[in-house]
This record gives sequence, structure tokens and C-alpha cells, in this order.
Amino acid sequence: MSAQNLDGEGDAETDGGGEMPKPHTVRLELVDEPGQLLAALQPIAENGGNLLSIFHERGNLTPRGHIPVEVDLECPPDRFEGIVDALRDAGVNVIRAGAEHFGEEVTLILVGDLVDSDLSDTLYRIEESADATVTDVSLSAPSGTKETSSARLRLAARSGQTTAALAAVRDIAAEKELHVVEPLTEESA
Repeated sequence: MSAQNLDGEGDAETDGGGEMPKPHTVRLELVDEPGQLLAALQPIAENGGNLLSIFHERGNLTPRGHIPVEVDLECPPDRFEGIVDALRDAGVNVIRAGAEHFGEEVTLILVGDLVDSDLSDTLYRIEESADATVTDVSLSAPSGTKETSSARLRLAARSGQTTAALAAVRDIAAEKELHVVEPLTEESA
């Protein structure tokens, strides 16, 4: 069995040593520029993945202003991690790879001068440093952006990595003189 490369050539093997292909889902974050979707699909084809569907959410942006794309593919189980690694090596931001990668969520609040300390930069650094993704942001600035504001963040972290993600958030907040209220229980969120 072979997968069709994006250029039409059928040279990527998908037999994975005899294991039957299984469906997998990866959620990607792409810059809104021509060719980015094609560039993200290339590592999948080159590593034996067979595309099942693509959900390109053009009307929805991630906290960093990028476009989320969900790709359903099938491949032998032993090839999936190689596909995810190839995507990352190609510079594609993988938000979620299968259900187990970002299996824990935590909600917290940042309080302080969020606007002047560049909330966008804060969110970007959390995702880069905490090995987590910001899945939801709600900003409250009742006295305007020149006064103290608060943001409720929901983070999805890799299973077992929530403590490390919170430590990274604390470090970034301390550097920007922000206060962290964490973690909130689901009832209080």
C-alpha cells in the first residue's frame, strides 16, 4: 500500500511493517500566507501519511492571530510520531497531535498592566516556553487599557506537564510584573 505524494507520485510507503493504518488527527496553526497549507501537508505525505480530511478554519484565529487547521490522516501507528516530528522540523506549529499530547487543561488569571506589557507577546511566550497551547483568552479592562486589566487563560498542556507549564507562566508573569491567580477549578472558570 502506498500514499499519494502531493505531486502525484506514489513513492511514500505506508505499510509500516505490516501494521494496518489507523486514523489520527493533528491540529496545526498556520500563518495566513499563500502556500502555508501546502507546506504543512508535504511532511505528512513524505512520511507515509494518507490524508482523510482537512478542516481549514479561515474565519477563526488562534490567540497569536494564525489560522487553525485540523488534519485527519491515516498511517500505521509506528509512523505517526515521525509525521509529527517532520511537521515540527518543517516549522509547522503543531497544537495537538492525537488526543494524548495536550490532554490536560488548566485555567488561570493574569492581572496587571496586560496591554502595556504586550499581551500578544505574553501569549506567544507562554506557548513557546510552557510546551502548552492557549486555547481560550478572555480580557477584562473595565477602566480602559491604561489601567490594570485581567485576562482569563485556558491552557492545554501535555499530559503530566501542567506543573511545568504553570512554572513557565509564573516566570513570564514575574518578568512582566503581572500577578497569576491559578489554577482555577472548572466551577469557578
